[in-house]
Amino acid sequence: MVGKAPNDHVAVRCSVNDQISPVTLKCVGIESGMCIKASTQSGDVIVRRSANYNPPMWEDEFIQSLDNEFRSETYQSRFNQLKGEVKTLLREIREPLEQLELIDVLQRLGISYHFESEIKDILERINKKSYEDDGKKNSLHVTSLKFRLLRQHQFSISEEVFNAFRDETGNFKACLSEDTCGILSLYEASFLSTEGESILEAAKCFAINNLKEYIETSEDDLKVEIVRNALKLPLHWKIQRLEARWFIDIYERKESVNPVLLEIAKLDFNMLQYIYQEDLKYVSSWWRKTELGKKLRFARDQLMENFFWTIGIGYEPDLEYFRRMGTKLVALITMIDDVYDVYGTLDELELFTNAIEKWDIATIDQLPEYTKQCFLTLYNSIDEIASDALSNHGVDVMPYLKKVWLDLCNSYLLESNWYHSDYRPTMHEYIDNAWISVAGPIMLVHSYVFVSPQITNVELERLTEYPDIIRWSSTIMRLANDLLTPLKEQNIGDVPKSIQCYVNETDASERNAREYIRHLIDELWKKLNEFEDDKLVSSQTFMKMPKDLARIAQCMYQYEDGHIINHNKTKEGILSILVQPIMIHNYSKQ
Repeated sequence: MVGKAPNDHVAVRCSVNDQISPVTLKCVGIESGMCIKASTQSGDVIVRRSANYNPPMWEDEFIQSLDNEFRSETYQSRFNQLKGEVKTLLREIREPLEQLELIDVLQRLGISYHFESEIKDILERINKKSYEDDGKKNSLHVTSLKFRLLRQHQFSISEEVFNAFRDETGNFKACLSEDTCGILSLYEASFLSTEGESILEAAKCFAINNLKEYIETSEDDLKVEIVRNALKLPLHWKIQRLEARWFIDIYERKESVNPVLLEIAKLDFNMLQYIYQEDLKYVSSWWRKTELGKKLRFARDQLMENFFWTIGIGYEPDLEYFRRMGTKLVALITMIDDVYDVYGTLDELELFTNAIEKWDIATIDQLPEYTKQCFLTLYNSIDEIASDALSNHGVDVMPYLKKVWLDLCNSYLLESNWYHSDYRPTMHEYIDNAWISVAGPIMLVHSYVFVSPQITNVELERLTEYPDIIRWSSTIMRLANDLLTPLKEQNIGDVPKSIQCYVNETDASERNAREYIRHLIDELWKKLNEFEDDKLVSSQTFMKMPKDLARIAQCMYQYEDGHIINHNKTKEGILSILVQPIMIHNYSKQ
């Protein structure tokens, strides 16, 4: 612990009392699936629910054994040499299309963060030239790529630039169907739309229909793979590291591959992987020492998945503190979520919520044995965060952190009350609570504390009032989870999700309900795309995180709930980012 703790909370961390013992569990079959009989110290037997979560795929011993040769100075020296060559390339290329395509490749390879000032300068010139050349005819590919990159970097550009590709009836011209490259660029650009942009909405439908047809008829395997990947999730909704890992392999197979870009992308990926492995070892050691995974066997023990969330939100090498503390945060949220959702009785949950509200270590004596362990670890972890912030920024963040934890636990408690009373919430009631219970707001408020170079009370006040950008991204997180919530979780006795709420209210089919939820996600992204508030917080690093939270949620919930089921796709993604380096051919260390 660094520095002195705020006066209104205990400065010295509490140790986990050796007398706190694991809850004795016995699984028994019941009609609705599986439950747990828990024996308390007094001998009482309480029948509880069980989610039957899978054991962790990776133990601490495996994580500590991870090794990576790309930490050496030899690789860093080679990287610096290549970085200089890329900067020269960015200066020398003059044709706007070549500049745009180079920026796009740098972004997709995951190395654009090394060249932010150069990219900004190029886009400023292109944006200025766009006004000078207004009315000049460009290809669909050029127009779409320029539109996407300018909007992504907060330049103002109208959807009307696509009018040149529409016929007299307002539809996109049929002749464009042969331009697969242009249509793919149009598809990606359409996801940068904001509310009310009907041209981009039409562009999206036109592009999707044509790309689906292309997949069915084309014999170009590489292009089909690229199109199929795009239709699964647009670039604007993808997390940077997974896209980089996928695109490096694609780029290597292209005839237009630039060896310098390919090599620096591989080096950067592998060097970042080493940093991630060191972060992961730190949090794995912390998690093992808490013993929560062993003592609370009813809950999810998935540290690698927890860590993967933080990479989706903050992948850059200098965000080490964010990833380490953020993983602790996600692990605790996950564990406490399972206490409320799966294991605790209503009386126990009310006691735990009351302990969170009081934030007093003395309340631990009133808690059941298994929640004592949760509360102690949470108490000490938040104390550590608050002490670091006080030492480094001179700001007492504890009141704000306590608020968001109480908001989260109250939302959990409301859902538990719904479950125990068999209450079926309306769609409005469900969403109004679920965007908090999904834990997006608590993750983002803590993230501000982790990454902001200057923390202020004013900005904390704004964030803990949950401005729209936090609500929108958290709602996307919730709805993405709802779309692929497995029936298994419903068997636990969870409250109805948004799909069920919509079906209950409208008598719609499940298929139509899912389409409606996808529509809601699309509309929320339009709001996020339009959001501009320079006065919310000063940290530009933080201001990227609400969108990245939505992105990692859509990634984790794309196939199955990657946080519940050890799905092969989730496992493959984690292995590719955290464990398996990329082979670099024809490169010998000097």
